Formats: sequence, C-alpha cells, structure tokens
Amino acid sequence: MSILLSVFYFFYFSIVAVYIIFIPKVLFTLHYTPQEIGVIFAAAPLVRLLLPLLFAKGFRLTSERFNIALILMIVSSFAFCSFVDDFYKLLLSNIFLGMGISLVLPYVEVISLEKLGKENYGKVRLFGSVGFVLVSLFLVRFLDTPTRPLDFLVGLNIITAIVAFIIAKVLSHSEKKEEEIQNDINVFKDWRLWMALILMQVSFGAFYNFFTIYATANGISMDMTIKLWVFGVLAEILMLYSQARFLRKNLLLVLEITFLVTTLRWFLVYLFADNIYILYFSQSLHAFSFALFHSAAIAYLHHLYKNKALAQQYFSGITYGLGGFSGALLSGVIYEHYPSYIFLSSALLALSGSVFMSIFKKEMGKRPNT
Repeated sequence: MSILLSVFYFFYFSIVAVYIIFIPKVLFTLHYTPQEIGVIFAAAPLVRLLLPLLFAKGFRLTSERFNIALILMIVSSFAFCSFVDDFYKLLLSNIFLGMGISLVLPYVEVISLEKLGKENYGKVRLFGSVGFVLVSLFLVRFLDTPTRPLDFLVGLNIITAIVAFIIAKVLSHSEKKEEEIQNDINVFKDWRLWMALILMQVSFGAFYNFFTIYATANGISMDMTIKLWVFGVLAEILMLYSQARFLRKNLLLVLEITFLVTTLRWFLVYLFADNIYILYFSQSLHAFSFALFHSAAIAYLHHLYKNKALAQQYFSGITYGLGGFSGALLSGVIYEHYPSYIFLSSALLALSGSVFMSIFKKEMGKRPNT
C-alpha cells in the first residue's frame, strides 16, 4: 500500500520538476517571448484558483470524474508536445493539463490520509521530493535536443496516470457525504492576511517560471542551475523534518519571519546573479520561504477557521492559484522589458507581503478571543 502511494508521489512530483525547471527553457529556446511564457504558465494556477471554488459550491470528485481527469492528463500532455509551436493551441493544452493534474492529486491525497494516517503520511509524501530531485539530475544528462523535456513530460504523465488508476482501484476510499460545517471564512474581513499570502506567491512567479532562464542568462551553466534547484529541495526536506519546534511558537510571528527571509532571498538573487556561492545560500532559504511558510500558513488557517477543509481549499485556490497566476503574468512582463530587475521586483513583493502580515498581526492582537 505505502509502496504504491510512494511510487505515485515520486512520479507526480517528477512531472512538476520537468514542468517548472525545463519547460520554460524549452519555450525560450523555441523563441517564445518572456511575456508569452508568463501567459502560458499562468494557465495552471488559474485552474487551481477556480477548482476550489467549485468544491465550495458542492462539486464532488467522484471515481468517474477522477478517471476522466486521468485521461485528460494523458491526452493534454500529448497535445502540449504536439502543439508546442503554436501559442494558442499550447495555451489551451496547458489549461487542460492543469485541470487534470489539479484534480488527480486531491483524490489520491484523500486515499493516502485514509489508509496511512497523519503519522505515516509525511514519510510517503517525501518520495515526491525524491522524485523531483532525481528526475532533475537525470534529465539534465539527456538534453541532446532542446525539446527532449517534452518527451519526459508525456512519459511521466502516462506513468503517473497508470499508477493513480491502480491506486484508485486497489485502495479505493468511501465517498460518503461529509458532515456539513458552516463556512466561517471571511476573506474580506481578513483581507490583510490573504493579501499577504497572495503577495508571497506572486513573488515566486519569477522563481518558478524564469529562474532557469535567468540563471543561465547570467553565465550559470544548465548543469549547475539544476543543482541549485535540487539544493533548494534538499533544504526544503530538512525543514519539513525539523519544523515542529517552529510551529509550536507564535505562528503569525513565524510567518512574518518567512516573509522577511524571502525578501532577503530574492534580493540576493538580484544582486549576485552570477555568484554561485551566494545563489546556493539563497536556495538554502527555500527551507523558510516555501517549507516553513507553507506549514505555518496551513497551521494558522486551521487555528483561525472552523471549516478546516474549506480553509485548505481556499489557501490552495487563493494563495497558490491567484498568487501563482498573477506572479506568472507579472514576471513575464517584467522579464520581457526589464530582465535584470525581475528578482528585485520579487523582493519588493515579498516585502509588501510582510507589511500586510505585520498589520494583520497587530489587528489580531486587538480582537477578542484571539
């Protein structure tokens, strides 16, 4: 059981590695402009924004819809590869690919938590990070043609879909109706908190969509750039193992710290784009700006709201969906016109997020029962 789930996570996050590390460089090599790349990569976060809203309105991911999502993953990955020379067809293919991928993971996550429990879930999910690292190191050795990552994208989608289908058949979960819990999430009341979370992900737009292009343009080899990506993931894994002591403290203070560390991270990338030692240090900060931020944000939202499941969906949709969508578009525009300033803009966005977080923290100190 755990082996089957581990295999799924390994290949699922291998897709993520190919998608965010190699595909932007492929499109850049095929003479797509940075703005066009930004638009294409904004499609998946947009889908991620819309899907949780459907769940909030009563949409249920049944086994039949799950199977459709698997087919969508495979077909759209083939379309992505076939239409790579046509902007609009590629954009449409990426939208459908985002739909399939965004539906498959939540379904398997439910099965994982049901079968493994919270105590063992993390040990299995860790294989996702392992897949990300190994595929990154493996694929860089086979870049004999500029479009080789597209072949890997298709192959990994097929393998992931097959493994997910087997999991759904062998480890199927009950689709009983969940107990209705009142929606107590008021985004407008807590708009400073949500604005801070969104700005954090907007600041990541430059990193997820243009770091490979940016680093290689500043004289860092492709091989070394991949090692920088891997180093960041290793730092993330270490933080996931040791973050418990941070999460027992004031969560809003922890979030403030992650914003400031992220600001420092992007500012260092801006100032020392060609300094490999500084870039490695900046990648080590991924432990704070991604791993600790993510865990602290989830923990705080679970503390703040009673409807914890919907809070998770809102966090995914609003923070990663809207934030990722806006970050992809904005970073594409900035890199097209002011490429050297793309990570300076990221630093300013993260700093703005820290301001909103600080204001929210002071506001919560004045609220009763907080």
